[in-house]
Amino acid sequence: GKQKKTRKYATMKRMLSLRDERLKEKDRLKPKKKEKKDPSALKEREVPQHPSCLFFQYNTQLGPPYHILVDTNFINFSIKAKLDLVQSMMDCLYAKCIPCITDCVMAEIEKLGQKYRVALRIAKDPRFDRLPCTHKGTYADDCLVQRVTQHKCYIVATVDRDLKRRIRKIPGVPIMYLSNHRYNIERMPDDYGAPRF
Repeated sequence: GKQKKTRKYATMKRMLSLRDERLKEKDRLKPKKKEKKDPSALKEREVPQHPSCLFFQYNTQLGPPYHILVDTNFINFSIKAKLDLVQSMMDCLYAKCIPCITDCVMAEIEKLGQKYRVALRIAKDPRFDRLPCTHKGTYADDCLVQRVTQHKCYIVATVDRDLKRRIRKIPGVPIMYLSNHRYNIERMPDDYGAPRF
């Protein structure tokens, strides 16, 4: 029988390299010469600037009222545990809490569909602050990490392991998570609740 050839998709024509010896000398690409580095010259490195809000590991920008960036799954898990978001946050931190929701998180909840309509209704609560996003796409994890790196005045509320791992690398940003049917805080120094004079 006739052998069937599998058609290869997106195959390109074989082309000669511009450095190929079969090309004429004038058409050939000249090899790049490596510049020798001067050993006596000063080496320049870009080091990220240390945030002025941090006193060693202590974040001076954090204080009541606390602004808490809420992740998508945090709302869903709170509904499962039958917890009121704002009230439970206040019980955890003993201070006024303002939950903040970015456009990305809102878009993620809307994408989840009809099954998560309760989460969407909670996210549209007037007590929640809406933070507009200027970047492309609606991937909330990158958005939250980027926002927290730029402005260290937030606590991040999430149940996502990968996001927690990423935020732990950023100094001075506490994480709020859900365990035993209540909210807990991670990496929060004892002095935050104390009044400042």
